Amino acid sequence: MTTPLTILGIDPGSQATGFGVVTMEGQRLTYVASGCVRTRGESFNARLQEIFEQMGVVFEQYAPDEVAVERVFMHRNADSALKLGHARAAALCASFGHDLPIHEYAAREIKQTLTGTGAADKAQVQTMVKRLLAIEGRLQSDAGDALAVAICHGHMRTMRSLTGTAAAAGRRR
Repeated sequence: MTTPLTILGIDPGSQATGFGVVTMEGQRLTYVASGCVRTRGESFNARLQEIFEQMGVVFEQYAPDEVAVERVFMHRNADSALKLGHARAAALCASFGHDLPIHEYAAREIKQTLTGTGAADKAQVQTMVKRLLAIEGRLQSDAGDALAVAICHGHMRTMRSLTGTAAAAGRRR
C-alpha cells in the first residue's frame, strides 16, 4: 500500500491565480480542493502581495508534498508575460518555507497529457479535468486549469516511475 501524495497545481495570473489540490495513491488521482486567489489591489505590487499571502494560506491548509506550475510563455505581449511571471513568482515564493519539489509544465504539455492534443481548447481541458476527477457541476476556469496542471504532474510522475527516468523539472527549493 502506498502513502498518498498531495499535489498542488498552480495556474498563475495577476488577477486570478488558480490552485488545485489532488491526492495520488498509486496511479489513482482524487480531487481534494480547488479555488482562485482573486486580487483586488489597485497597484500591481499590492496584487502580488495578495497572491503571496493567500497562496501561503493554501500551502498551510493543504500541506502539499509536491507543487506543479504552468510555465510562462511569451506569445505577443512581453508586458503581459512579465506580469504573469511576477504572479507566478509570488505564488511559488509562498512554498519556499516548505522545502517542496517544484515541477514546471508547458501549456501544450498539459493539454497533450489530459486530452491527447497540445492544441486542445479550454473547454476540452475542463471537460477532461471534470471527468478524470469525477467533479460534477461548474468548475471555475482558473481552478480547473490548476487542477489540469496537478493531473499532468501526476501522470508524468507515473510515467517517470514506470520508465525509471528522473524528474528533470523537479527542483527542491
